[in-house]
Amino acid sequence: MKGNELKIFRRHLPHWTLEGSVYFVTFTCLAIKLSIKEQKLLLEHIKGGDNKFYILYAVIVMPTHVHLLLKPNESYSLSRIMKGIKGVTAHQINQLRNTSGSIWLEESYDRIVRDYDEFMEKLAYMFNNPIKSGFTEDTENYHGWYLNEEALKY
Repeated sequence: MKGNELKIFRRHLPHWTLEGSVYFVTFTCLAIKLSIKEQKLLLEHIKGGDNKFYILYAVIVMPTHVHLLLKPNESYSLSRIMKGIKGVTAHQINQLRNTSGSIWLEESYDRIVRDYDEFMEKLAYMFNNPIKSGFTEDTENYHGWYLNEEALKY
């Protein structure tokens, strides 16, 4: 069972990885706020990785940060997935802005979702985030929200 061992490492934040796990991930903008156009671009890029690199359950893109619920596919580590998402979208956002440089804080927060109750807690947190922040009264129609109802059936 060598490939299915819990691995723990630390940079500034602790990171636990366990093959086959679902993760709640948060990553944050360095010192900018994303426009609605940039938020939509980011959302579409994340959705584009679904079933290729990970199973995407839900994502909420806010002006300053992003929350994800996902399960990496067998051949992809969470760190590789996050490097891909952050690297590609930083390049795309810089192109839109005609700028260069870092867009995202280097490190992301990630947590292994331990059970159904925690999954539902994280999903509710994500769903309520734009409402609590005053960006919308209806998350289902918020431009930065995506819920993959097909993936939730598994």
